[in-house]
Amino acid sequence: MLLRPVFLFCIPLVFLACQKREPVAKKQESGPIQVRSATVKQKQIFRVVESVGTLYPFDEVLISAEIEGRIDQVNADLGDRVLPGQVLVHISDEEQRYILAQNEAQLRQSLERLGLTSENDRLKDPREAPDVRRAAAARLEAEQRYKNVRNLVEQGIGARVDLDQASARLQAAQAEYDATINQTRNLMQEVERYKAVVELQRKKLRDTSVRAPFQAFVKDRQVAVGQYVRPNTPLFTLVKTDPIRLRLEVPERMAPWIKTGQVAEVGVEAYADRKFFGKIWRISPTVDQTKRTFVVEALIPNPAGELKPGSYARARVPTDRADRVLVVPARAVAYVMGSNKAYVINGDTIEAREVKLGDRFDQEIEILEGLEQGEQVATGPLARLDTGSKVTLIGPDIPASPPSGEPSRKNFEQNKNERKLSE
Repeated sequence: MLLRPVFLFCIPLVFLACQKREPVAKKQESGPIQVRSATVKQKQIFRVVESVGTLYPFDEVLISAEIEGRIDQVNADLGDRVLPGQVLVHISDEEQRYILAQNEAQLRQSLERLGLTSENDRLKDPREAPDVRRAAAARLEAEQRYKNVRNLVEQGIGARVDLDQASARLQAAQAEYDATINQTRNLMQEVERYKAVVELQRKKLRDTSVRAPFQAFVKDRQVAVGQYVRPNTPLFTLVKTDPIRLRLEVPERMAPWIKTGQVAEVGVEAYADRKFFGKIWRISPTVDQTKRTFVVEALIPNPAGELKPGSYARARVPTDRADRVLVVPARAVAYVMGSNKAYVINGDTIEAREVKLGDRFDQEIEILEGLEQGEQVATGPLARLDTGSKVTLIGPDIPASPPSGEPSRKNFEQNKNERKLSE
């Protein structure tokens, strides 16, 4: 009963203690912000077309069977480099050899009837054939006999019956000669047909060895030993990657800037510290109406096969388009609340302006709208600046430079690559 009054007495004390506040220290006013500045200057630049594209093989071909048969050899697999003429697949040729032997025998038989010994020999005149010469001799004999009998009849010595028989024999010999001439012509055509059949069969025999049409890599193998294939059965997919093609999409407004033969500097993610150089070799004559872009292809040497088809690549194509533009250091522009802003120094006060940006040139960026030539802009610290901020200059902006010797070495390597491509 004595504890309750003590407890009730403590509550007002706690309430009064909670209401007691420490005096708030007065906020110290900071002085002007120290900034570095840069001048908005006009500069002549050569435009560079930048785009992201995809690498494609120079050639890609699907190798198929041309005859039917069973596979007895497979000499390449995924990733192998194959040379022109290299046998990739061999199809059993036993049946094809038998058919070829049969066709060659028929050809030799026809050649012998024409009096020829080799399939390379040709009979220019059918009258030179043995059968025609024999028929011609028989006709000549019948003609001479007819003349002799006719002379005897005219002299009254011979019988009229003998003259009729000689005339009939001459007509028969002439008919036999004409028929032999026609048969020989037909036989000459038959020989040509047999030659074509033999050549076709020899081609089929050669087709049992499926060969690579050019130097390439095996992208896919679709056949195995023992498999029975028919004509047009896919066997291999080959890709030629040296050189390799880079296909880019360029905005239509840049169409006058792009020309065949221009050097393209290419970078890929797999080799972030390297640059590859190629040449523009194909430009599409049409513009995609949905994207408002046109396709450009660059050809890049790829002897070591480091660049792989299907990869993304970023390309820079220097052009001969020269413009005079306004530039500022890239660090003088900040992205704030969905817009790009630059901070103009008016005396000791900042004026924040929204700017429209163009291309970027190393450490500088093009200003399309928002700044005038000769104005001073702050380069840092931009996060503390806004319209009305008081500032004091501590010196001009000093751009960060790469280690000594690096620019000259980079330019030397780039010029060397460009000289190689131009050669």
